[in-house]
Amino acid sequence: MARFLLVRHGKTKGEESRYYGHTDISLSREGIKQGETLRDRLARENFNAIYSSDLRRASDTAGIIATAHKLQVIPRPGLRELDFGELDGMAFEEMEEHYHEAARLLSGQDPGMSAPGGESLRQMSVRLKRFIAEVRKQPPERTLLVVAHGGSLRVLLCILLGISLKHWWQFQLEPASLTIVETYPEGAVLCLLNDTSHLEGVGRLIP
Repeated sequence: MARFLLVRHGKTKGEESRYYGHTDISLSREGIKQGETLRDRLARENFNAIYSSDLRRASDTAGIIATAHKLQVIPRPGLRELDFGELDGMAFEEMEEHYHEAARLLSGQDPGMSAPGGESLRQMSVRLKRFIAEVRKQPPERTLLVVAHGGSLRVLLCILLGISLKHWWQFQLEPASLTIVETYPEGAVLCLLNDTSHLEGVGRLIP
């Protein structure tokens, strides 16, 4: 059995209403505090490896958690958020002005669709499948921490659970949330989804 602990990065300095793909924005003060709270929650976990997207908002979150463990964060560009191309950094209303298919793109009903200059869900799934193939070459009895983004983790869940990419939008993943998946030869079990109980009161601590 391989156990995946999936963490979405903490809150960022970017506006929450905007879609940031490969734009490399950093954590906000609240996001840093969220990472520290996650570190404390996961301090007793026995990780075999910690993987992260190489974008700062994810790698910094992973780095904070890693301080409680004697492990180096392993960066993987394949864990990056969906590349929104020319729409990167826009709010949904702006996306619709520039690209009338924005709603259909984000719904995932056509996994082959991509924003102008960006990538499709299907293309993102290819790089995530490469990551899964990499970790599956290792001994099966492992616990892995994976810190990435809302979009990439949703697609990763679809792959691990063996469901269509069209369901990617049905997973709600908040910043600094924890999701746990256990994988077996017969399939995968979703044990925990979008748990943010460790964040209670964090926002009130940030002046």
